[in-house]
Amino acid sequence: MPHDIPLITTPQWLTQSRLATPLAPVTLDWLFDQGSLTRRLIQLSADHFSVTPVLESWQPLRDDECAALDLAPGSIGWVREVYLRGHGEPWIFARSVAARAALEQGGLHMDQLGSRSLGELLFCDQAFSRQPIEVCHYPAAWLPTDHETEGLWGRRSRFDRDGLSLLVAEVFLPALWQATEPSREND
Repeated sequence: MPHDIPLITTPQWLTQSRLATPLAPVTLDWLFDQGSLTRRLIQLSADHFSVTPVLESWQPLRDDECAALDLAPGSIGWVREVYLRGHGEPWIFARSVAARAALEQGGLHMDQLGSRSLGELLFCDQAFSRQPIEVCHYPAAWLPTDHETEGLWGRRSRFDRDGLSLLVAEVFLPALWQATEPSREND
């Protein structure tokens, strides 16, 4: 079910070297891990991982997304929002976007992914290069209404391949942090 994205102040996306606030080591580890988040979630969930699509459609991209993809403000792109789940719990809210023209020329059919992980596809295709990871406190208003929470950490990075650029943002939900607590390993 689509959700409205109200006009809000765009957050400042920062690379690790520009972070002013010290973060807990576990938070830094998850936010700036260069590997596949999908693979890490599969491991954490002991193979009880799934992807649940929330929204997939052509729509105007947010200004911060247009800037990150070097597009004119208001450009139309494919928007895919999903939950990455462990043991049925939403651990990550992910939003992936790409410009219409780039997708039409790039041969990637984001509209056909369904419950498959885009991240796994990106990490299996060696032609994609990943730009630096940026993080911010993701605006609650940009989240689906059932997870509108202030102060959640989000990260994003751009993946490029032969003129095709995808921007992938991942927001770390409270259930993920609960699953990473050492006391849960004995449950």
